[in-house]
Amino acid sequence: QVQLVESGGGLVQAGESLNVSCTASGSVTSIYAMGWYRQAPGKERVLVAETDRDGRTNYALSAEGRFTISRDNDWDMWCLRMLCRKHEDTAVYYCHARVITGVGYYDYWGQGTQVAGSS
Repeated sequence: QVQLVESGGGLVQAGESLNVSCTASGSVTSIYAMGWYRQAPGKERVLVAETDRDGRTNYALSAEGRFTISRDNDWDMWCLRMLCRKHEDTAVYYCHARVITGVGYYDYWGQGTQVAGSS
């Protein structure tokens, strides 16, 4: 019902900036929340940043102040800006959307894009 496609990622040096973006298609009007998660090797997938239609924005403590999540007004695209990237930011990043219906909620994920440092 909702398809998510990520772009961006890549290999950057510590201290540099990087953008990743997510484009949604399908039933985009049903999306309630959108965001980004990341998963390092051998670790659990954790929240990086998210926003929802009630105007709430949440960041991981490690990301707040350095990362910014943005979206367009049609709720079909959102981006994550990573400033001053650190070694511990290395992970596979996944875009995420939560759809709320009359019978519950559903989560959709992109395929992931790797962000790695060269230092």
